[in-house]
Amino acid sequence: MFTQRLSATPRGARLARHLALNQLDAWGVPHGSDPSDAVAVIVAELAANAVTHGRVPGRDFELRLALVTGSVRVEVTDTRAEPRPPAPGDVRTPRPLDEGGRGLLLVDALADRWEVVDREPPPGKTVRAEVDLPRWLSLVQGVGDGPG
Repeated sequence: MFTQRLSATPRGARLARHLALNQLDAWGVPHGSDPSDAVAVIVAELAANAVTHGRVPGRDFELRLALVTGSVRVEVTDTRAEPRPPAPGDVRTPRPLDEGGRGLLLVDALADRWEVVDREPPPGKTVRAEVDLPRWLSLVQGVGDGPG
C-alpha cells in the first residue's frame, strides 16, 4: 500500500500523478503500459477534482494506491462532503462548449470499477477506482488486501 497526503493545490495534483506512476513502476507495472497510463489519467482527474471541488482551505487531500488481487486500486480522499460526484452510470456527457465535466467521463471509461464512498472518519468523501492488471495478474496474486 502507498499513501501520501498532498496539498490541495494544482502542484499537489501534479505530484499525485507523478508519485502514482513511480509507485506502479516500483510494483512492476512499467511506465507506458496500458494499466500505468490508465492509472495516470485516473489519478490526475481525481486529484484535480479534489483540488477544484473538494478543497477546504488548510486541508490536504490523500492519495492511496493498493495492489489487490488482479488490479490496482486508486483512492483519492478529500475533506469536503459536498458537492458529491455522480455515481458510476450517472455521469453525464458535457455539452460541446462546456468548460469542464469530462474528468469523470475519463475515469468511467478507464476504470474497470469505481465508486464514491463517505470518508472515514467524516467529513469528506473518497473516490475509489480499480484498474485490472491482466498481464500482471500473476505478480499480484495474493498481494494486497484482497478484492474490492
